[in-house]
Amino acid sequence: MLNERRSYVEYPMVKIPAGEVELRDDRIKTAWTAQVNSFLLAPVPVTKALYSSIVHKTVGPHDEPQAPVVDVSWNDAILFCNLLSRHSGLQECYSISDDGESVVWNPEAVGYRLPTEAEWQYACKAGTGGYRYGELDEIAWYDENSGGTVHEVGQKRSNAWGLHDMLGNVWEWCWDVYDEKVYGSYRIFRGGSWAEEARGCGATCRRRSHPTFRIDDLGFRLARSL
Repeated sequence: MLNERRSYVEYPMVKIPAGEVELRDDRIKTAWTAQVNSFLLAPVPVTKALYSSIVHKTVGPHDEPQAPVVDVSWNDAILFCNLLSRHSGLQECYSISDDGESVVWNPEAVGYRLPTEAEWQYACKAGTGGYRYGELDEIAWYDENSGGTVHEVGQKRSNAWGLHDMLGNVWEWCWDVYDEKVYGSYRIFRGGSWAEEARGCGATCRRRSHPTFRIDDLGFRLARSL
């Protein structure tokens, strides 16, 4: 058990430098700037193998254990972050009510968590100014080159900060509520997927759904605060 725990403490993460990022909501034609503190972000989405080893159940098909886990809700991702933190001897980031309806993030905790929307977009761009950090076919699996399925992580070219699959392969849940006044508890996901058209695979493309929503092209990526 100790050896297993030590391996998860050393789960690879990339240190993202501090900076700022401009976000926008095309739906209501607004834009805003967010400051981003330095943080850690996983170079690839959470895989089926890692997910099943922590929650002790298999989600989706048994093939390709190094493909991103999909069919996971925002609530599933939050619970996984806490379980992995506990397994690794780190302070859990989230307090979850008994009925699962309320989740509170402790920003002082250094365990595993979901990135904020600002962190995700800032890390995706990696200092670039365009909609994408490279030519789409070189960096992403999307509807024109995926063959209609998810692919093993890390097979496409990374961005300048060593992050793979930020665009395409699977959408990734973020921490943030989308628009509470209009959509209630709906949470944001980013990045496009293997099933998405090219126009949906960009650094500023925003989608949202209920925190219980699950689908076969939506996963998540781990972050940690410094």
